[in-house]
Amino acid sequence: MRNVIVTGGSRGLGLGIAQTLARSGFQVIAIARQQGEALPTAMEQTAKEAKGALRFRAFDLADIEGIAGLVKSLRAEFGPIHGLVNNAGLGTAGILANMPVNVIERIVRLNVVSPLTLTKFVVRSMMSEQSGRIVNISSVVATNGYSGLSVYSTTKAALLGFTGSLARELGSLGITVNTVAPGFVDTEMTRELTQAERSQIERRSALKRMPEISDIADAVDFLFSDKARNITGTTITVDAGNTV
Repeated sequence: MRNVIVTGGSRGLGLGIAQTLARSGFQVIAIARQQGEALPTAMEQTAKEAKGALRFRAFDLADIEGIAGLVKSLRAEFGPIHGLVNNAGLGTAGILANMPVNVIERIVRLNVVSPLTLTKFVVRSMMSEQSGRIVNISSVVATNGYSGLSVYSTTKAALLGFTGSLARELGSLGITVNTVAPGFVDTEMTRELTQAERSQIERRSALKRMPEISDIADAVDFLFSDKARNITGTTITVDAGNTV
């Protein structure tokens, strides 16, 4: 059973991705600071389905210095790492002129420095195996402006550049690197939106709706499948046509 790490995998979008990959036969290791309320039930359900597996290991990804040790311990416990989904991130909103510098630094640390560092150590396992899949979860705000999300948008745009360059670095080793860019999805991160704001997003979308967690999870699952073996360095946008 191939091992896949999903960061921020204890709830919301990350948990949806983790469950979908487990159903496809992977052993998924969900990484998050806390287990969350929904994860134990998801782990039990995955065990009953008898396909893949869903595990949990607690770790604060803001602890950049501890990431090397985390990866070492995961490899010792589970074996080679086949896949990585960089999903964890802070979606803190705020007008740039009013945002404290320490908040900016915290967002950049978790959304950019952390996934780059985690990938650095995980990819060594993939290089030795001459295979692997990396999927970075960005956002449509990386390329389309949205008021109050300038810092968040910057970090998500950074993942696009990261994907393209890393795909070039690792392609000859049989490792693919891609990005999935969700639109506004019904998760905890978007529940602060008012009904009027949600309705506006739906009206602006070509399909007149918001995508669901399962839509993004299915896109990630596709990139992990053999059908996507020749897809690398690209971005799949899942936004119900919001940015068309």
